[in-house]
Amino acid sequence: MAENKVVFGLKNAHYAVITEGVDGTYTYATPVKLPGSTELTLEPKGEQTDFYADDILYFTTSSNQGYDATLTVANITEKFRTDVLGEVLDATDKVLTENNTAKPKKIALLFEFDGDVKAIRHVLYNCSVSRPGLASATKTESSEPGTSELTLVAAPRPEDGVVKRSTTAETTAAVYDAWYTTVYEKVTTP
Repeated sequence: MAENKVVFGLKNAHYAVITEGVDGTYTYATPVKLPGSTELTLEPKGEQTDFYADDILYFTTSSNQGYDATLTVANITEKFRTDVLGEVLDATDKVLTENNTAKPKKIALLFEFDGDVKAIRHVLYNCSVSRPGLASATKTESSEPGTSELTLVAAPRPEDGVVKRSTTAETTAAVYDAWYTTVYEKVTTP
């Protein structure tokens, strides 16, 4: 299959809550759709270090500490607010409460960018989510929908250093088609 010449668009954002085992390994809940994704930016996190010797740039190295990310969505769902941000939905009154002691959960973030040949699916394995702000604006001659921004840090996974995986033009149909049913893990055969 041919490779994409261009990529565009953003769709199929999903999150999977992480459970950390006593040995430090991560397990992932079943991915849950986060509808209405409009934009995602991933800024590399890490530094380049230059070493000078003999009056020249003698050696350069860089570190991969993941990404600083911003995901813009049409609206943050109640399910995301309770699953990830730790907000509590009162069973009787159906009122959502944000508490200052809530501890957001780490997630894997799954999403895809469309391409001229085939969509590329991605997973970030170790994301910490910050509490989002809240904003809106008055309606004028036209009604412009607002959006909400989620700020994330996608760090290397402690157990193996993996930050992100992506499908390619050669990814098998079995892996590609199951991308949003479970968080992809490389299966190694002994």
